[in-house]
Amino acid sequence: MKLLILAIVATLGLLLLVGCSSNDEEDSHILTVAATAIPHAEILKQVKPILAKEGVDLKIKVFADYVQPNMQVVEKHIDLNYFQTKPYLDAFNRQHGTHLVTIVGVHIEPFGAYSHRYKNIDQLPDDATVAIPNDPSNNSRALLLLAKHGLITLKDPSDALATLKDITANPRHLQFKELEAAMLPRTLDEVDLALINTNYALAAGLDPQKDALLIEDKDSPYVNYLVGRPDNKDDPRVQKLAKALTSPAIKAFIEQKYHGAVLPAF
Repeated sequence: MKLLILAIVATLGLLLLVGCSSNDEEDSHILTVAATAIPHAEILKQVKPILAKEGVDLKIKVFADYVQPNMQVVEKHIDLNYFQTKPYLDAFNRQHGTHLVTIVGVHIEPFGAYSHRYKNIDQLPDDATVAIPNDPSNNSRALLLLAKHGLITLKDPSDALATLKDITANPRHLQFKELEAAMLPRTLDEVDLALINTNYALAAGLDPQKDALLIEDKDSPYVNYLVGRPDNKDDPRVQKLAKALTSPAIKAFIEQKYHGAVLPAF
């Protein structure tokens, strides 16, 4: 009887070990990426079959904000994210004491100013209400775009972290409202002008090339990056994803899908 019991225990232990080994092997092929819906998740969906041929199972987790995708990677719930520019990442790391790193630059989303009330920026009245993102990087990006078109003057027009305090001249007496970036498309019926990230503009049905009253040009330095941690940036699965995201097939997809609203950065 003792020998029978020992045999059963040994068999169960072996089955458990094999099961764990199988699960570990399966998990080793999975790569999770946090992304905003448009265009990041759409681009990643095009990459998924490319990686599948190389034995990597890409899992895409869609988020509606700019904070959780970073925190999920920091806390190792998700491997990587793809939604942000380097100035945004640098500001996030400083603010949160984190150490996320860029892996590869993929695309540029020209940042634009939109209005439901006016068809031309010259129609914008004095004392107009202007909504801009409240996070440091995109807040500055909005101010730089307004300054470039002469609506305001900044102390340093090249400062990627300029704030409202750096405005030295506001000849039209614009009234600024700082709001969460994801909320900005919903404010277009309430404000005179809103400066909106392209991913949120596209999700709201706006066409940056047709609807924006002001828009960054193709030389914008705000490239969107694949981002990870120091401990996983050199993982072979990560490098396969980086290579696939900057492949000719993905470049062609971006150009054909977005017609200039999103531009390849490679």
